[in-house]
Amino acid sequence: MIHIALLSRSSLAADPTISYDFKLSYITVSPLGVPQKVLAINGQFPGPLVNATTNNNVIIKVYNDLDEDLLLTWPGIQMRRNSWQDGVLGTNCPIPPKWDFNYTFQASYPDSFSSAGWGFYPADWGLALRADLDSGKDLGMPDGVLINGKGPYRYNTTLVPDGLPFETIKVDPGKTYRFRVHNVGTSTSLNFRIQGHNLLLVETEGYYTVQQNYTSFDIHVGQSSSFLVTMDQNATSDYYIVASARFVNESIWQKVTGVGILHYSNSKGPAAGPLPEAPSDIYNQWSAMNQPKAIRQNTSASGARPNPQGSYHYGSINVTDTYILRSLPPSTIDGKLRATLNGISFVNPATPIRLADLNKVKGSYKLDFPSAPLNRTFHRDTSIINATYKGFIEIILQNNDTRMQSFHMNGYSFFIVGMDWGIWSENSRGSYNKWDAISRSTVEVYPGGWTAVLASLDNAGVWNLRVENLDRWYLGQETYMRIINPEENGETEMAPPSNVLYCGALASKQQDRSHKSGVSIIHGNPNLFFTLLMALCAVFHFQLKVSSDLL
Repeated sequence: MIHIALLSRSSLAADPTISYDFKLSYITVSPLGVPQKVLAINGQFPGPLVNATTNNNVIIKVYNDLDEDLLLTWPGIQMRRNSWQDGVLGTNCPIPPKWDFNYTFQASYPDSFSSAGWGFYPADWGLALRADLDSGKDLGMPDGVLINGKGPYRYNTTLVPDGLPFETIKVDPGKTYRFRVHNVGTSTSLNFRIQGHNLLLVETEGYYTVQQNYTSFDIHVGQSSSFLVTMDQNATSDYYIVASARFVNESIWQKVTGVGILHYSNSKGPAAGPLPEAPSDIYNQWSAMNQPKAIRQNTSASGARPNPQGSYHYGSINVTDTYILRSLPPSTIDGKLRATLNGISFVNPATPIRLADLNKVKGSYKLDFPSAPLNRTFHRDTSIINATYKGFIEIILQNNDTRMQSFHMNGYSFFIVGMDWGIWSENSRGSYNKWDAISRSTVEVYPGGWTAVLASLDNAGVWNLRVENLDRWYLGQETYMRIINPEENGETEMAPPSNVLYCGALASKQQDRSHKSGVSIIHGNPNLFFTLLMALCAVFHFQLKVSSDLL
């Protein structure tokens, strides 16, 4: 689904601490006309909006009222020095049913437009969908695309049932609004467009871009972008807002299109007629790649960024390590279909990595992830990258799979310096953008192509590097970077929080924290994690100064 956040002009108080209570439970909703059990926060679907200003201390108390283990992760928020709050199995033990846990972190860089948005997955993810993947089946076509948790406007009486609630955004003529668009779906790239209106791209995942106009824009799984849209039409009718599946057979996928309404205050009638056309390059992805390659960082814009006032010239820094991560279509390993990076399908550790380090637990993981694909039998393992603190890493994402993929790096943003078709080689570095490459935390990698990123490893901890497409992630397409300061004195990495959860080899250290009686202490089952690794539709906005969403 897509989450669209349209906010009015506001000013955030300079309060150093903000607190929220999140109660996770099941509810039944019918956004597509059929009752479906979903995960909710405080009884809401989508979940609540969380506003924070840079350097705010954020406390989110999570109550797990589900019947399965739970972790919340925060893509797009850099947990500076604090991977203990990152919410993935390599860093945290899951929250058992009927327990509560406080996530405590500082809202930090990047700034201004930064947002982290995640989508809810049906509560039966750990049952039907997981069983399908384990048996070798594909996730298949989704039931629909939701905009802000709502189904499509009835633009077609055959494809869309009558009576569905749909999203309506009310605007005034002549004004300019900022639309913040997030693809928080499970595995499908989306194309976003507004009938009759240009989309002026101004930001991606917390970083200002060189401003460019688009009639439509591709947003891949886990990505976020902001657009300025001017209400310059004559409002003879309302206008369609469309989010449709990308790089698929549209005649088959047409029924899963998300449609909302842009309503001018002086509109003369409802929207009617066909939807604005999607890009016509479905079978010409060479052309489609031109769009992401054209995105550049606005190096003259104010606000924090990885190249402040041109003083940080990433293009002239010596690379300390290079890793080529190759994706292939899933293959059978030990009798089950699994996805791999460099021939390794990741196995979640029973004891989180840094927790194992500090408690001297041996054998929890291996620091032997290969820097390039090896000619050996595919296997499952807990193999992670032994990265260099204060190093400057080059990562080549080589997609030899048949699908578009999105890769995400927790704890960091990276410079997207290169993207092309074919097999990456050292000669490909000649095409790198070494001056104004955009920084993001999530990047698309086209099937049959590669994407190159650079990152300065100044955030100590253990950080997840994964494909965001949930089916491939579940099947093992991930690893971690262990980035440890050998001279650590407590200043570059935070100590474990006082409320740290224990599991795996350390389960005996854990005291019962249930908010209801009769709950046993968890001993850790990594396979349960994906039941409830939810992308929460709680959207974080970080600002170094007051900004306006109505311009």
